[in-house]
Amino acid sequence: MSDIRRIDARQGLRSKLRAARRAHVAALPAATRALVMMRPPGAVADLAPADAVVGLYHATGDEAPTRSYAKWLSENGRRLALPWFAARGEAMHFREWLDPYSDDALVAGPYGALQPGDDAAELVPEVAFVPLLGFTAGGDRLGQGGGHYDRWLAAHPGVTALGLAWDCQLVDALPLEPHDRMMDAVITPTRLYRRDA
Repeated sequence: MSDIRRIDARQGLRSKLRAARRAHVAALPAATRALVMMRPPGAVADLAPADAVVGLYHATGDEAPTRSYAKWLSENGRRLALPWFAARGEAMHFREWLDPYSDDALVAGPYGALQPGDDAAELVPEVAFVPLLGFTAGGDRLGQGGGHYDRWLAAHPGVTALGLAWDCQLVDALPLEPHDRMMDAVITPTRLYRRDA
């Protein structure tokens, strides 16, 4: 398959997965949305020792929520970090997120997501929860298309990468590129998909 056709296939799949995710979340009753992903499953929490630095993302739109995980992790001795960008096109880093109960110390980043301020301590997570558009049961991931997480994970090969997703984002196969990084596990509201299982 030519590069152009492969890129078109990935972009088309991204559009389809975004629409499916949007429809899925819109169909969930508000009470159900408030109850999903309240705390990481025990097997996932065990991947981050009590003193570990855990990277999360500040969920936007229809992304799988991270706020309750952040609160639980903080209450149980983990340090939190969020992605941080100096500017569009710059490399992604992580900076400390001190208060998952409030967004007051966060600022709008260059891609629209909230991020810590420039004065927050830079941290390197040992475990990173990663957003995605689609995933396979074997741990393949399709992201938004910017490649930020793929490049960051490639530069930090020892990090445990955990995808967070809605069940509707599971697909049989994805058109992968050599730079795509696999997830060690993907967590949905109903299942834990482990790559090594």
